[in-house]
Amino acid sequence: MQGRIDDLPAKAGDGYKAMRSLEIYLAGSGVPSGLQHLVKLRVSQINGCAFCVDMHSKHARQEGETDERLFGVAAWRESPHFTSAERAALDLAEAGTRLADNPHGVPDEVYERARAEFDEPTLTALIMLIAAINAWNRISVINRTVPGTHTPR
Repeated sequence: MQGRIDDLPAKAGDGYKAMRSLEIYLAGSGVPSGLQHLVKLRVSQINGCAFCVDMHSKHARQEGETDERLFGVAAWRESPHFTSAERAALDLAEAGTRLADNPHGVPDEVYERARAEFDEPTLTALIMLIAAINAWNRISVINRTVPGTHTPR
């Protein structure tokens, strides 16, 4: 497998820098790093982004996430390994990713569960996180970025 555009980050220039700036904002937000990895992993699974699934699994594991929880993200509703806050975030991430599946967008009950778990600044950052990983997935899927080529620092 080969990507379509070699060194896309360099060729995208300011566009890529803008996406990285969003990641810097998210790193300093109130959304815990571990939760960010779970959300990024789940959204990437839904979007079929093998590069991002590989990358975020590696990052999560590097930060101490267990294989049990990483494997369970795909079936988080049936797994006992997630907190109510993680479940609310994963539910919001799924609903925000599968917009075409619901003619009314994100259901009120999904949003309200997330709002009950997170204060407004953290919820705002979570929304930005969901938007960001969806954008990254689209970049990688369109470009056919090769999974396994990312090495965590």
